[in-house]
Amino acid sequence: MESIKLFEQKKVRTHYNTEKEIWYFSVIDVIEILTDSSIPKRYWSDLKKKLTKEGSQLYEKIVQLKFEAADGKKYASDCLDTKDLLRLIQSIPSPKAEPFKQWLAKTGYERMQEISDPSQSIDRARENWQKLGRSEKWIQQRMTGQETRNKLTDYWKESGVEKSDEFALLTNIIHQEWTGLTVKKHKELKGLKSQNLRDHMSEAELIFTALAELSTRQIAESDEAKGLTQNAKASKKGGAVAKNARKELESKTGKSVVTGENFLPPEKENRKLGK
Repeated sequence: MESIKLFEQKKVRTHYNTEKEIWYFSVIDVIEILTDSSIPKRYWSDLKKKLTKEGSQLYEKIVQLKFEAADGKKYASDCLDTKDLLRLIQSIPSPKAEPFKQWLAKTGYERMQEISDPSQSIDRARENWQKLGRSEKWIQQRMTGQETRNKLTDYWKESGVEKSDEFALLTNIIHQEWTGLTVKKHKELKGLKSQNLRDHMSEAELIFTALAELSTRQIAESDEAKGLTQNAKASKKGGAVAKNARKELESKTGKSVVTGENFLPPEKENRKLGK
């Protein structure tokens, strides 16, 4: 899924990895824009050497992807994901890069504040959701669901589930059991890529997700589930509780709880629908 994004009136070639749900950006394109270099490849070559001498591991994060060039042919190009691209931008002495550096400094400072005072992260999340047009009712449900989620992941950690891929596996078991869809398929239904699925759920989807995760934790605690295998069984049982409740509600209302509705901007929604 290759696409072109505009950045200050110029093109930056990008690629979205559907499996990893990660965007990759052409380093040469970004360097050309930020430095106005007539030979961006040479600039990048020199910068790589400089970063390596400084002990940076950025070079190891480079991914080679083929992009179409001006002559219509495809050539391999160095690419970085969003996080590593921002790290690269920090190393470029350019007035055009300054707004990014200021934003990164502000974000880093805010993150340090949140670590020392976690309540600030809650306030900031609420503020961001308000800016995105979410209702107070939706925001409250989103935050309640997150608290339920945190209690479940705390239990998983205490019971011997530690790896991020194991967390993802258990989450997917719960989600697929109550919705009938994997997390990936649910995101596809909503036309999402790297966006957070829960931030695009309806109020009903949030409630049933919370019910599934609350049920999973309580069943796991009751069964004294330990490790991945036992917690996987509890996850399936917890998801089934929400599935049965969902089917009961749908039979009474005639409406599907799981939908393709999202909070994407109109232009993105239109592209998803092919308009």
